[in-house]
Amino acid sequence: MTHSAPHLNFINGEWLAGYAMGPNRNPSHLAEVIAEYAQGDAAQVDAAVQAALAAFPAWSTSGIQSRSEALDKIGTEILARKEELGTLLSREEGKTKPEGIGEVTRAGQIFKFFAGECLRLAGEVLPSVRPGIGVEITREPIGVVGLITPWNFPIAIPAWKIAPALAFGNCVVLKPADLVPGSAWALAEIISRSGTPAGVFNLVMGRGSVIGDALVRHPGIAGISFTGSTGVGRRIAQACVESHKKVQLEMGGKNPQIILDDADLAQAVELSVQSAFYSTGQRCTASSRLIVTQGIYPRFVEAIKARMDGIKVGDALAAGTDVGPVVSQAQLEQDLSYVEIGKAEGAAVYAGGGRVACHTGSGNEGFFMAPTLFTDTTRGMRVNREEIFGPVASVIRVKDYEEALATANDTEFGLSAGIATTSLKYATHFKRHSQAGMVMVNLPTAGVDYHVPFGGRKASSYGPREQGRYAQEFFTMVKTAYTLA
Repeated sequence: MTHSAPHLNFINGEWLAGYAMGPNRNPSHLAEVIAEYAQGDAAQVDAAVQAALAAFPAWSTSGIQSRSEALDKIGTEILARKEELGTLLSREEGKTKPEGIGEVTRAGQIFKFFAGECLRLAGEVLPSVRPGIGVEITREPIGVVGLITPWNFPIAIPAWKIAPALAFGNCVVLKPADLVPGSAWALAEIISRSGTPAGVFNLVMGRGSVIGDALVRHPGIAGISFTGSTGVGRRIAQACVESHKKVQLEMGGKNPQIILDDADLAQAVELSVQSAFYSTGQRCTASSRLIVTQGIYPRFVEAIKARMDGIKVGDALAAGTDVGPVVSQAQLEQDLSYVEIGKAEGAAVYAGGGRVACHTGSGNEGFFMAPTLFTDTTRGMRVNREEIFGPVASVIRVKDYEEALATANDTEFGLSAGIATTSLKYATHFKRHSQAGMVMVNLPTAGVDYHVPFGGRKASSYGPREQGRYAQEFFTMVKTAYTLA
């Protein structure tokens, strides 16, 4: 569905203007404004929370069949419009069109999965240690949840927060990333026609420092689910602890990809390229540290350089594009600054290292950056310690598996980790001893299923896991009830 009307906030079942409108720009075509979107304020956050609080008693006790049907309807429409919505996503975020369509497909699948979870929420009935008493253990929704989502997955991450929240009977206030409001608005518009009562779902767009802060500090919010930077996540955690809110954080990553001497070289190169550079490296699960044992090192760096030379950088919607633009000027500047930091630390730029003069069909240059590979790096360098969040990876040469494992774990983060090997011994050992929440054997570190838990350790994640059946750990609370027979 195409809308020519202004893209407004959605509060208590109504579309409301904010205090201003802000442009949503295409990073492939810098002069192109996709649409204007409302900018909300703290007063609108309060209105949304109050609406959600009013809707919660009825929604939280409503029939599971009606909730299931609403979520299934949302998922069905998303999937039916996957090309349209995927194109919008690619226009505003910079993913290639196939990646955009793939993300939209995942969002639809998530809603359909949680439509089923509405019907599968289980409890326990146990005997008491005291004769004649029965015990029931059940789960109930926590209340009104504030969802704060990032720009790199503008429909999938809102989906995997909204769907379980609604499935388990919570009410929602969504604050999407200010940089990419289009996909979240389109999702909100679909939800608005799903049959969910007014106030159950609310959308307030605007600046994180305004909308996000107001959500975190609002006394009516029972829980905050946030995906974004580690620094912001830490501040949110502190504020939630002070106000006794439940909190779920997904933050940064500095994910390692180990390549052992016995790896299939072609496979190792392809999964490394997919992990490090596709989606412009703008994934928290991207591999930015390629840890290579010395026996395969010369062949690996030569082969990955050849593979990188064939990567086509360009307009996200153009046929044949492998890697689209970086999302914004600020992100591009950050990526390029790390290239200079790496060179100053003594790393060698083996491939890429700068902007790509890639003009789109309209003649407007976008935020295009060449996939960049450092060699001659050590694990103490900033480019191997700090999250860059762009198409930049570095190679670290190590002696053997033991050094590779130690290097992989030598990070404050612990989201995803991979190993390329034909050895069952090393694969099995790595799965147990990798200090990451998700481990991939002979697969890219970026790419996970929607029906299993997502999350990491250390500074990457805090609180219960997201996705799959484990989502109930955050969006519900346990009640134990005793009955005298």
